[in-house]
Amino acid sequence: MKIYFHINTESFSNCYLVTNEDTMQALIVDPCKISSAILEQIESVPYRLAGILVTHNHRGHTRGVKTLLKVYDTRVYTADYEVAPSYAVVLRNDGVIRVAGLEVNYWSVPGHSFSGMVYKIGSVLFTGDVLTSGTIGKTASKYAEQTLADNLKRKILTKDDTLTILPGHGPPSCIGVEKVINYNLQNKRSTD
Repeated sequence: MKIYFHINTESFSNCYLVTNEDTMQALIVDPCKISSAILEQIESVPYRLAGILVTHNHRGHTRGVKTLLKVYDTRVYTADYEVAPSYAVVLRNDGVIRVAGLEVNYWSVPGHSFSGMVYKIGSVLFTGDVLTSGTIGKTASKYAEQTLADNLKRKILTKDDTLTILPGHGPPSCIGVEKVINYNLQNKRSTD
């Protein structure tokens, strides 16, 4: 597995192309604005685009879905059907799917948005906006903030400390670092 990073400079959101060198398939996590560099990276090998993973339905993370669906016949894995009504595979709760020949674990982590999902492929967590380096996603209320913090503590921070976090914005991190430096998670009481 290889992971290629792309940034959308309009919304400063991160997009990731994940490739499976054994099957020559790829998937894209949070397709912001699709650039010629992303398309060239897929086509130059070439990889078969086997899926799109969406961490949440905010424009900075879904803007490129329509473009990709005009070029490729693929599925969109999301918790929000409205992202791509004719192509959506709606994920609920927590589970495991196979995309591009890769095992993808997923967890529902609402709070930043109702459709918040975290995906794990290999030793990498794609967290969208729910968890970024040193902070958690913005929320609309204190209740949503507490819900997000509780879900992160229960579902994500219980994972191996060495798991790499690739967020929707900003630099990478890892579970062990977030346990120590993430102020929002240190100071939120758990409702468990």
